[in-house]
Amino acid sequence: MDRDEELLRGRVYGADHDHPGPRSDRDYAELVGGPLDGLLLDITGWTADEIQTGVALTTELGQFPGGRALYDPRPGERNRWDWSGDTP
Repeated sequence: MDRDEELLRGRVYGADHDHPGPRSDRDYAELVGGPLDGLLLDITGWTADEIQTGVALTTELGQFPGGRALYDPRPGERNRWDWSGDTP
């Protein structure tokens, strides 16, 4: 695991740098694979339809700096989302 990957593990995507870790009162999905591997995505309050749709998350780490990394929920595992590619 390189230093960048190590720094991301267990942090929440989009969280304040001073408080990057998860909170006990929130619901998270772990991002698996791709440029955001190991980050947690706060899905508190998301509907089943919103979760099923997946996300396109802005990142400087993917194939297209400033582009988006695409993640979809793993079938049968609401709290693990797999990377499906990058987009500009």
